[in-house]
Amino acid sequence: MNDIKISTEYITLGQFLKLANCASTGGHAKIMLAEAMVKVNGEDEARRGRKLYAGDAVSVEGCGAFRIVPAQEE
Repeated sequence: MNDIKISTEYITLGQFLKLANCASTGGHAKIMLAEAMVKVNGEDEARRGRKLYAGDAVSVEGCGAFRIVPAQEE
């Protein structure tokens, strides 16, 4: 599982997909979500605006599994 560091309280799922290099654009992220390629904490997720907080786990079909961590955590 790869860690994705955020320096804010949360990140939206659409922003996360781009930050994790799973989606190249917001439109690409929208397609991935519509095709049920993304799970947040083990549940299918289709909302680009879903807020992800430290500790959330995201798995993306064809891209990998990730954990959200605060930027100051090592």
